[in-house]
Amino acid sequence: MSSLLAVLDAIESEPAAVALRGRSYELLGDLSGRTVVDAGCGSGRAVAELAQHGAHAVGVDLDPDMIAVARRRWPAGEFHVGDAAELPLETGSATCYRADKVLHLLDDPARAVDEARRVLAPGGRAVLIGQDWDLIAIDSDQSETTRRLVHAKADSLPSPRVARRYRNLLLDAGFTDPVVEVHTAMFTDDRAIAVLRRITDDESWLAEQAERARRNRIFVAVPIFLVAARR
Repeated sequence: MSSLLAVLDAIESEPAAVALRGRSYELLGDLSGRTVVDAGCGSGRAVAELAQHGAHAVGVDLDPDMIAVARRRWPAGEFHVGDAAELPLETGSATCYRADKVLHLLDDPARAVDEARRVLAPGGRAVLIGQDWDLIAIDSDQSETTRRLVHAKADSLPSPRVARRYRNLLLDAGFTDPVVEVHTAMFTDDRAIAVLRRITDDESWLAEQAERARRNRIFVAVPIFLVAARR
């Protein structure tokens, strides 16, 4: 758990990640006094930031260990162990909903989007954030191996390509007025190696990337989709 938290903390502290979270808050609208549910809240950083914006933020995560960490780190926050498809909130009790890097972990992302609609009051807003695991761009002399490794990682996940479906999932669930943005996280230093190790443990392929990093020639780009819509 400690090593996972260290990786998550490093990723969440990156300026691009901070800016992306900030943009997701903007798309939720005026947060003052509003109830916001953060599905898949992890260690709770977004819940704490939403509270700083004046929201009553509620974090929900399926992992009891993550919820324990969130409660320890942010004792003023409200956190619950729960499934994104069965949120522990009353129907229509929330004004805003947010799911960041969550839906690709679900076998049935549509159920979670339907659940978002259930807990939102009319006029409430939902924001979905995440990457399409098939679209990671990596500069490599081993193009065929790179393609195979990226697709193998994608295929190991329940819903690796769900981010490209965010807009349609929201529309199919009855949301309106979707706003779609694509932000790209780029890595051109040693941080790229940490990203690549989340894709594969193929040491021979990673050795080429490490050499690229040593020569200042490494390049990894990860498109991240952000879609907002109204209940």
